Amino acid sequence: MLSERSERSERSDDTDGDTTALALKILVAGGFGVGKTTLVGAVSEIRPLRTEELLSEAGRLVDDTDGIDRKVTTTVAMDFGRITIRSGLSLYLFGTPGQDRFWFLWDELAQGALGAVVLADTRRLADCFPAVDYFEHRHIPFVVAVNCFTGARRHDEYSVLRALDLDPGTPVVLCDARDRDSGKEVLIRLVEYAGRMHTARLLDSVR
Repeated sequence: MLSERSERSERSDDTDGDTTALALKILVAGGFGVGKTTLVGAVSEIRPLRTEELLSEAGRLVDDTDGIDRKVTTTVAMDFGRITIRSGLSLYLFGTPGQDRFWFLWDELAQGALGAVVLADTRRLADCFPAVDYFEHRHIPFVVAVNCFTGARRHDEYSVLRALDLDPGTPVVLCDARDRDSGKEVLIRLVEYAGRMHTARLLDSVR
């Protein structure tokens, strides 16, 4: 259903005379309250689709809000946005819900994805382990984007790479999820990295 929606959007763009020739699907994943909805909203050139609901008292019993006490809403299905990286290349962004009870949605969202951004908060770094494991096991290229929250201790990219036990070539980028240029730079790094990974796999398959 989600891929069909993307295809309809792409056909609509062509009909309207848009020069977009290639549209790529990107996932934005990570732990609860890490800034996924904020990132999609900051970079999207269209009004983002959001499926946020107010946190209920029942939800607070199962959602770890330690360190994000002011968070009052949560994504229950997905976020959706679009950004044109350059002429002829657009990205469709699908933000995943962060809580364990919504992970059954990830498999559908991941279908046809070029790659993923895993947002990380160094105050709750363990929260991004499930997303890292998910994409590693499915061989989906990803970058880790460290959302630099105000007041949080700063760590360099190498320290985060070691803490998460990532493969040496996995990009780690420091970013501000609220800033469009910062978010766009993360997406460019992902597209470049995913392109190299897919090319390498293609070459391996014909050897």
